[in-house]
Amino acid sequence: MTRAITVKDIQLFPIAMPFVERLRTSFGEEPFKTAIIVALHTDEGITGWGECAAEIHPGYSYETMGTAMHVLSEFLAPALLGKKITDALEVPALISSTRGHPLAKHAIEAAVWDALAKVNDQTLAQAFAAHLPAGHTSRGYANVGVSIGIKPTVEDTIAIIRQRVNEGYGRIKLKIQPGWDVELARGVRQAFPDILLMLDANSAYTLADAEHLKQLDAFNLLMLEQPLGHDDIYEHSKLQPQMSTRICLDESILSADDTRMALELGACKIINLKPARVSGYAESLEIYKVCVEHDTPLWIGGLMETGIGRAANVAFASLPGVTLPCDISATSRYFTQDLSEPPFELQPGSRLNVPSGLGIGVEVIEERVHAAAKLWHEQYPYQQS
Repeated sequence: MTRAITVKDIQLFPIAMPFVERLRTSFGEEPFKTAIIVALHTDEGITGWGECAAEIHPGYSYETMGTAMHVLSEFLAPALLGKKITDALEVPALISSTRGHPLAKHAIEAAVWDALAKVNDQTLAQAFAAHLPAGHTSRGYANVGVSIGIKPTVEDTIAIIRQRVNEGYGRIKLKIQPGWDVELARGVRQAFPDILLMLDANSAYTLADAEHLKQLDAFNLLMLEQPLGHDDIYEHSKLQPQMSTRICLDESILSADDTRMALELGACKIINLKPARVSGYAESLEIYKVCVEHDTPLWIGGLMETGIGRAANVAFASLPGVTLPCDISATSRYFTQDLSEPPFELQPGSRLNVPSGLGIGVEVIEERVHAAAKLWHEQYPYQQS
């Protein structure tokens, strides 16, 4: 019999952490990893952890650290306080009176998943699999790749690719933008004719660029990710038939319904699922099932999460319907010291192992959370209310 939890208290920690290496995309870069860490405490003495991967500026998402703190503290946390919850799938209905704000919703739902898994002596991967058809149990590892931001020159890009390949990464993703695309792909392919290579545009192009983008077909790419508008599905359906390269949608996919629409319109042939982008793991499971039903390649994207969010994403990425390498690199790719232990280390075969502990499976070091919260207050005093 499933044991329920009762939500006693919810703490929010806005944090900042220095990156080992900043990631530059078509809409800029952030000097620090920012996030809001959610600690959900239950009457049963369990703490569930979640992570809201918000940034300072509304770039990838309209949500920011300021809006997420407001929505979490004023609306989402109060909606759960005192509630008895038996299944994490109950959470979306409990917070449904708040529209939008998927990053914030994901964080608080993730904390519930973690707490429920712990109280029921499950790993998070087991908790996810319990909501899927038979045969969809965790592999115990996630196949992963690495994302490389926009560099000053093609030569600089080739150098960092060589470093990542030597570290053991089996799939390389490069960020592109107008003026930094075809020649980049040509130079990289000449240097690395056989690597698994994909490009990510982060919505930097329009349909008027179709003839230009078609040149990328020459470079044997695994996929081209989100070339057109961040909220577009229709125009992608006009671009995909013109290209032999498979288009992958990221920002456009906010729900299982969006996934069905994109596949039925022929807007893409691959789905990037970021659980934070779609409001949490409940909706992620629905998208997963749609992709399995349509035999659509699926992979899990990342938002440069700390070990808290990374652990949950690795658990989801270990499910067998996730068929392509995911953007969940080793801890050392991002931080010298994470908020949790042990760190995620790249294994042979370009894999990350799923933690074996209950819930997210890693130990959150609360002193590090408080230190990261202190750095947030020091670095971004203008953000304080």
